Amino acid sequence: MIKSKKLSKFQEIKHGFFNKEGGKSEGIYKSLNCGIGSSDTKKNVRNNLKIVCKKINCSSKKLILLNQIHSNKFYFIGKNFKFNKKKLKGDALITNVKNIAIAVLTADCVPILIYDKNLKIISVIHAGWKGAYIGIIRKVIKFLIKNGSNAKDLIAVIGPSISQKNYEIQKDFKDKFLKKDKRNKIFFKLIKNKTYFSLNKCIYSELKKLGVNNLEIINKDTFDPKNNFFSARRSIHNKENDYGRNISIIMIN
Repeated sequence: MIKSKKLSKFQEIKHGFFNKEGGKSEGIYKSLNCGIGSSDTKKNVRNNLKIVCKKINCSSKKLILLNQIHSNKFYFIGKNFKFNKKKLKGDALITNVKNIAIAVLTADCVPILIYDKNLKIISVIHAGWKGAYIGIIRKVIKFLIKNGSNAKDLIAVIGPSISQKNYEIQKDFKDKFLKKDKRNKIFFKLIKNKTYFSLNKCIYSELKKLGVNNLEIINKDTFDPKNNFFSARRSIHNKENDYGRNISIIMIN
């Protein structure tokens, strides 16, 4: 488990960015696969989620995960939230309720943990390029500000994700971003006639534009095998038919 230096200063919250170590799964899912949507056994995934919850001292019955759809949809989880087996469809969660753990799953996309140190509100965001492009981050930050947060009080941590050197993209991808804003060209790099995209720098820039300056990037490349994260791109490269998911989680004590 990797912890944020900034978030670790606050005893009232628990959090962690988990890689693939310390779980029960086997084969291509070895070992802490938290992806219910993967083809791993449900029993293994449930046991892995229990291991994660134990690490941050929360009940697995009070863990909220999403059916992630690369959208700009988010949910505020209030004290009257009813837990059931049907997962919410979306890509971000916000709560101010104690002892409810909120989490996202990634396998190269960017997990973002946010904490309002004054209002004691937490958020978790799953941001792939699609979500970032259509404004999932902007929607969450704007919601927080509308509901009393001050951008200067927000701490945002950009978790482990695929690095630019391993994120090759096609011309139409770059054209899409440049059409939206020509200044986005700074997130692309041309190397030997191949174009590469920096997703975490793009997200960092978006947060800065929204007035969030208390930022931290955890520079761990999920594609690089030595970092022991699940990676969709690496699995495709290795001609594997599926891949595990990493979990990033936060909770107010």
